[in-house]
Amino acid sequence: MKSQESFDLLITNASQLITLKGNKVPRRTKYMSELGIIKNGAIAVTADKIHWVGPTKQLPQLWLKNTENVIDASGSVVMPGFVDPHTHLVFGGSREKEFALRASGATYSEIAKSGGGILSTVRATRKASFNSLVESSIVKLDRMIELGTTAVEIKSGYALNLEDELKILKTIKELVSRHPISIVSTFLGAHICPPERDKKSYIDFLKTVMIPQVASQQLAEFCDVFCEDWVFTKDESFDILKTGLKYGLLPKIHTEQFHSTDGYKVAIELNAVSADHLDYLSDQGINDLASSNVIGCLLPGASFFLGSKKYPPARKMIDAGIAVALSTDFNPGSSMTQSMPLMMTIACTHMGMTPAETIVASTINAACAIKKETKIGSLEQGKQADFIIIDANDYRVLPYHFGVNLVKTVIKNGKIVFPKDISIR
Repeated sequence: MKSQESFDLLITNASQLITLKGNKVPRRTKYMSELGIIKNGAIAVTADKIHWVGPTKQLPQLWLKNTENVIDASGSVVMPGFVDPHTHLVFGGSREKEFALRASGATYSEIAKSGGGILSTVRATRKASFNSLVESSIVKLDRMIELGTTAVEIKSGYALNLEDELKILKTIKELVSRHPISIVSTFLGAHICPPERDKKSYIDFLKTVMIPQVASQQLAEFCDVFCEDWVFTKDESFDILKTGLKYGLLPKIHTEQFHSTDGYKVAIELNAVSADHLDYLSDQGINDLASSNVIGCLLPGASFFLGSKKYPPARKMIDAGIAVALSTDFNPGSSMTQSMPLMMTIACTHMGMTPAETIVASTINAACAIKKETKIGSLEQGKQADFIIIDANDYRVLPYHFGVNLVKTVIKNGKIVFPKDISIR
């Protein structure tokens, strides 16, 4: 233990300190239930890093005496901040009118044919200024912080032309410098085909112009594609993602959301970081993914919000050995939520996951789904001091008591970012 007498922040007396400490990353099978709980736990923070984690009774009295900022977490759970590894957070406009139409019986395809759906958001996003996108996105990120999310992936994909896709990615870059939340960027030019282009010419444009521009300007870490037979086929998805890899963009893929397309095979062949949605993943697909390094990123909010009776087969996936992560899929059309705790609840009630598994899937495995597991996702010495204090004395309350915000305090990079007016010793 380093001989240090004072710290920038101490957390003491946590009823349950969920560390998720361990070398098995990402977590699979039975290890998705191992939380590394320390009862009556404590954390010592220096600058933006975790210096020490352990039982409060092992805290030297000199540390307590010399540290000005001490939070007594008695009766609370302390755990890593949530990591949300799949969102479409930067967009113009809103689609509550479509939600009302769907509630009245209109189908998603009927709404799309009448000018709604993704293309309505594309029109609004193209029209929106850079500054308006930045400011509206900051508000959305603020809500995420309040709900306990300390790291997020954000995709482009609501512009589908070079100028405005770059505008979205530059918005994301601006958010990195303007907001405390950790952000990684994904290029999703292959979200759908824009109405002004035929698919073949658009794919050629993606490969020869858009992906090279995104890479040369260092605006994204990942390249994603929406793989459905009526959007981009398995072969087209492979072609686009392979081009992304050529330019240094790591592959991700939306697949098996509405049909079984075998798009997951593209993820395996290209060693993608994650395959996302997977509602219609076949038994063969489960076995194949379990033998790969691909994270299965599940998005229960989309199934819930669209009123689907089909959810990802999480129980089968975990039992087979797939490393499962959870995400909100925050977007204006199919999952208008920033709440990771709500995703945990739905995963328990509709996907057969246990509360412990949802914690792992929302933290360390989610960090693996954005390649940040060495920095975030668990409470260990040397990692970023990103953690949250929950108003409950047992972690199982988090998915159990749904529809309310149980997050009392959010610490990001060692600083309290929510609430702003917390009283500490």
